[in-house]
Amino acid sequence: MATKPCRFLIDELETSTQHINPVMLGGRTGIGKTLLLQELKQQLDLEGIYHHRGSVFGKHVTPQPSQIDIENTLSIELLKLLDKEHSQIVLEDEGTNIGSRLIPDVLFQKMKQSPLILLEAGAAERVDITFQEYIIESLAEHQQHLGEESGFKSWCEQLQLSIDKIQRRLGGVRYKELKTLLTDAIQQQINSGDTEHHKQWIKTLLVDYYDPMYDFQTGKKLDRVVFKGEKEDVLSYLKQHYQII
Repeated sequence: MATKPCRFLIDELETSTQHINPVMLGGRTGIGKTLLLQELKQQLDLEGIYHHRGSVFGKHVTPQPSQIDIENTLSIELLKLLDKEHSQIVLEDEGTNIGSRLIPDVLFQKMKQSPLILLEAGAAERVDITFQEYIIESLAEHQQHLGEESGFKSWCEQLQLSIDKIQRRLGGVRYKELKTLLTDAIQQQINSGDTEHHKQWIKTLLVDYYDPMYDFQTGKKLDRVVFKGEKEDVLSYLKQHYQII
């Protein structure tokens, strides 16, 4: 059952947003933005609060919280940060929604006007990070909630459904290629337990689907980009220029 709106928290969300100075963390899908955020004290983990990994493959086994629950949590987390005098915080660069839940307009407007740092990494590293999330962690989550056999079936169905959702954007040829690679990887996993074949369709997904979208969207934000670099360079920049630890 959804939590009833708490007027104080909703009002405080607007007030708190006015007192924060966000730095947005962007980068290609699979670049490790969430992993970097986890190393910082001065950060707001939107994907954690929204219980969604932020992509078409980002759905968890259990549903997202209600919109009002999310907004209450956002308000509480911002109050905690401000109480520690952490007004300068890092958030992951997001669109207007995460999964099926919206980012409150007052916060989103602040986010899209804030400086943007772009995290960079090589293609192989991105494939490994995505593999860990989509394959290892997601399968473990499904099996933990549903049991080994039912969890594996549910996980496979979710992967297939996620690819089906982007069929139009992929186009017929790329969709068939990706679907075949996924089906083959699942069969290899069933036959031998080897999950490495999943990296083939993941690489295709990143290069053919996510990268063109990223290039288009980032092209509209270049005036806000203040730094680009790999993980350690970004961490150093945040500490040096924004006193973010």
